[in-house]
Amino acid sequence: MSAGAEVMPAPTTYSFKHGFLAFKTGVMRAVEALAVALLLVESLILFVSVVFRYFLHSPLVWSDELAQSLFIWLCMMGAVVALNRSEHMRLTAVVGRLSESNRAWLETFGLMVVLVFACLLLEPGMTHASEQMAVTSPALNVPDGFRASAIPVGFGLVVFIAVAQLIERSSVASVLASAAVIAVIWYAIDYFAYDLYDLGNLNLVLFFVVMLGAAVICGIPIAFAFGISTLAYVVHVAEVPSMIIVSRIDEGVSHMVLLSVPLFIFLGALLQLSGMAKVLIDFMSSLLGHVRGGLNYVLLGAMFLVSGISGSKVADMAAVAPALFPEMKKRGADEHELAALLSATGAMTETIPPSLVLITVGAVCGVSISALFIGGLLPAFVCTVAIALVCAYKARKIDLKGVKKAPMSQVMRTLLYALPVIFLPILIRFCVVNGIATATEVAAIGIVYVIAYALILQRITRSLDFSNTYKLLVEACSLSGAILLIIGAATAMAWALTQSGFSSYLVEHLTNMPGGAVGFLLVSIAVFILLGSMLEGIPAIVLFGPLVFPAAQSLGIHDVHYAIVIILSMGIGLFAPPLGIGFYAASAISKVNADHVMPKSWTYLAVLLVTTIFIALVPWISIGFL
Repeated sequence: MSAGAEVMPAPTTYSFKHGFLAFKTGVMRAVEALAVALLLVESLILFVSVVFRYFLHSPLVWSDELAQSLFIWLCMMGAVVALNRSEHMRLTAVVGRLSESNRAWLETFGLMVVLVFACLLLEPGMTHASEQMAVTSPALNVPDGFRASAIPVGFGLVVFIAVAQLIERSSVASVLASAAVIAVIWYAIDYFAYDLYDLGNLNLVLFFVVMLGAAVICGIPIAFAFGISTLAYVVHVAEVPSMIIVSRIDEGVSHMVLLSVPLFIFLGALLQLSGMAKVLIDFMSSLLGHVRGGLNYVLLGAMFLVSGISGSKVADMAAVAPALFPEMKKRGADEHELAALLSATGAMTETIPPSLVLITVGAVCGVSISALFIGGLLPAFVCTVAIALVCAYKARKIDLKGVKKAPMSQVMRTLLYALPVIFLPILIRFCVVNGIATATEVAAIGIVYVIAYALILQRITRSLDFSNTYKLLVEACSLSGAILLIIGAATAMAWALTQSGFSSYLVEHLTNMPGGAVGFLLVSIAVFILLGSMLEGIPAIVLFGPLVFPAAQSLGIHDVHYAIVIILSMGIGLFAPPLGIGFYAASAISKVNADHVMPKSWTYLAVLLVTTIFIALVPWISIGFL
């Protein structure tokens, strides 16, 4: 061939796999855009509703109805986004210790479980949506089936994503092996169904301890582990149509108050984008940076205040740690000690409003969210003081040479920038407590407030980067969908446990245990620490809250007091090694090896445990200001 001859390009092979995955990418971009649009529209609807009702005295009678109808679509689209991004909550502590080949097989097995669960609920979901077409909404006069259609559409997309991920990540052999294992288990349950029925409540151990526990340990997303265990029990033992699972999921994610979950997660994303946390930290550092252990107190104070803004513990830690840790390390702080302290601050701030756990407890256990917002502050403050005493003891030998006190001009300048940040959690609590807005609507107020703050700050400083806005919105939708699908699946499981008679059995035995109310509280602390480490706070409270609250009420324990005690307990479990997911999140955010952080964590956790017991024994700390 001559030098000047044209070289023809090699023919491109365009396989079915590449075409299918490219199609999946396009579909998911559309789903992400829809989820983000729904999140923005929900925020706008609720903010406009507050303005018309409170300031213009002309309530929009259709606003709540429209927001609720769109909410289930946001939930299901967010759950699909979370599956596509592999961001559904799961236990990884056990799977992470296995070999790469075993982890890969369990990943395939988990996807097959997700696929089977979604396939089994696809037809019942369509039936449920069809039946809801006969129900018309009172204000909008629109068939409710359009709202309920989100469930079959969502499960259809789950099937699509699961198949795409199996094609992309798994071998044919591992897919067939996983399918065979699932088929054998399903057939065995069906074959022995009559024998299991004769066992009475003992069959619950098989489905909700053995089967559920195995699914969680294998790394199957918690929402789908809840769902497949409940579906197996309902279909094979309870002999109830599987559509009941769909209706329970619909009920579980349709509580209007749960709309505050994605909105507060959105608010947390805006908190990162606006630089609010950094402004607050700059002020507190200038005020306390020269004190021995002062930056530790800044970390505690920042987590206390930021928790009242974002509602998400991971967002709290991600906002505070990067701004503080470099300076703390310059002063000789042990990076593993810092990670342990960060983990402890995550555990102690679970009751600070507007914590997502507080909102979830109020929604699923029938406790006043306004009362929880009021009751959660003092217990969190007591825990903060307890951790501060530990910090003071550990900081007694810190060398402060070269550390100068910030001039008053710097303190006042940073205070000027921080005042709007300090005012935000005050605004949130004021609006809820004084009836200006509900716990859901107040999130929309916070969103508008932070956007206004960010735009004004950008006009003054030109320091903000808005290029990641869409990415943060997608992450907010993903996290929201993951949380809300857990709530829906756990609602179905709680229904199954209630129908089996287990709830009555549990309440009877808990109320008759030795020690009365005190003994019940101490046992609850131990149980919810364990549950918090295994299931995280929200899944644990959705599943077990409706079961244990009646027992607490029968023993004369105030709902708010009991809620605060178990939330603090779950916080300890969530951030306690070796299983606590929050502990590993704190280590990851701190960019250190979790194994080296573990020994440093026990002192903080022990102090938090003692403080939680103290709060349990002194109810006034939780309910004194109600």
